[in-house]
Amino acid sequence: MHTSVICVVGSSNTDMVVKADKLPIPGETVIGGQFLMTPGGKGANQAVAAARLGGQVALAVKVGNDIFGKQAIQQFQREKINLKYTSTDPEHPSGVALINVDAKGENCITVAPGANSYLMPKDVEAVIDDLNPHDIVLIQLEIPLQTVSYVIRRCAEKKILVILNPAPAQLLPSDLFACLDLITPNETEVELLTGIRVTNLKSAREAAQALRDKGVSNVIITLGHKGAYLQTDKLGKLIPAPPVTAIDTTAGGDCFNGALAVALASKKPLEEAVAFACKVASICVTRMGAQASLPYWREVNKLPLSIDPSELP
Repeated sequence: MHTSVICVVGSSNTDMVVKADKLPIPGETVIGGQFLMTPGGKGANQAVAAARLGGQVALAVKVGNDIFGKQAIQQFQREKINLKYTSTDPEHPSGVALINVDAKGENCITVAPGANSYLMPKDVEAVIDDLNPHDIVLIQLEIPLQTVSYVIRRCAEKKILVILNPAPAQLLPSDLFACLDLITPNETEVELLTGIRVTNLKSAREAAQALRDKGVSNVIITLGHKGAYLQTDKLGKLIPAPPVTAIDTTAGGDCFNGALAVALASKKPLEEAVAFACKVASICVTRMGAQASLPYWREVNKLPLSIDPSELP
């Protein structure tokens, strides 16, 4: 469908999910209900999200030589993802995430990164060499920061569009921001990066501008069910999400980023791309699991987007 390749550089995990009425506090055992084991990891989730929406996706991840790694590769093959840049680590296990989800769809996650921690710059040199200026790179922070920095700087040199999803939240080298076309933090991540707590439209605008002041060209702050705040040099606005009842927000952000990349690869304007990503992510959070919840293109067209934009409370 698209001539632009979406190259996802990131992590692959196996998610073990327990759904219960509430999240446990330290020292507490909560008797839950449903258990499921599903493929996950931010990089893998974003790649699958983009592939299911028709994107031409290449994936650079590192998995272990174990049952989880083999299952992940089989899953990527089913999704028709290009695995030329995916490698198997003979020494370290595949990444695993333990996820608790409560009745409202909120979650807490503990990750054992395994092979993801050993995805080094040398592992991704070839993929950057092969990319063209019209391609898009999507990257997150579940892999070593030196690899993230390497990819972003190389892409800046080659004038390749990079989308950084700065998750899980961590501080970044100050000179890296100027190399970024687009950053997509949520409220937690943007507070860590700027020191500004986002509680309403005014603070979202301030936080987005703070990132632009650091050198990022375009900022999208994802705001869960409220949608996303977009700040460019010409525009600052809240783009609403369709109202849905969330049951599991685990892969909502990953779904948003994968959909955003597909829309941009299709040469959609940024504002339209954000609206599309909000729409796709709103479907994802109505279902359990990470990759299991990611919608296909045919499902997205069934959801209306005619809702009244409303500001944050």
